[in-house]
Amino acid sequence: MRVDFYQLSRDPAETVVPLLAAASRKAGERLLVVSADTEQLGQIDTMLWEAQPAAFLAHGMAGGGHDDRQPILLSSGMEATNGARYALLADGQWREECSTFERIFLLFGDDRLDDARQCWTMVGKLDAAERHFWKQDGGKWREMV
Repeated sequence: MRVDFYQLSRDPAETVVPLLAAASRKAGERLLVVSADTEQLGQIDTMLWEAQPAAFLAHGMAGGGHDDRQPILLSSGMEATNGARYALLADGQWREECSTFERIFLLFGDDRLDDARQCWTMVGKLDAAERHFWKQDGGKWREMV
């Protein structure tokens, strides 16, 4: 399992999700985007349509009737009914079910920094877990070593 920690210092999760979703799709992977905040899911839904108007990111909300056909599925829970092996935690909350995914993106802001640190330590204790930490440097993402 690989966990990518993304510290949001400039852009909100709603802006970052389309970038990671596009990269996941480019890699040929399906993605489950999770947030307990329904308003945030609505904003992500809008951004997936509008972030790249010429090449929108096909997606749907969980429970919409065709979950299994969605390359990107937005949900409040961790059931990957679209067959996703990648999960993106837009609300910064780690969930026990994460261990069933091949790759997890954990987005967090300053308000969840302590939670992210605890999660970093916990993931480091897991067998075969790989951790990566990304931080915004101006307009670009840089992996911190």
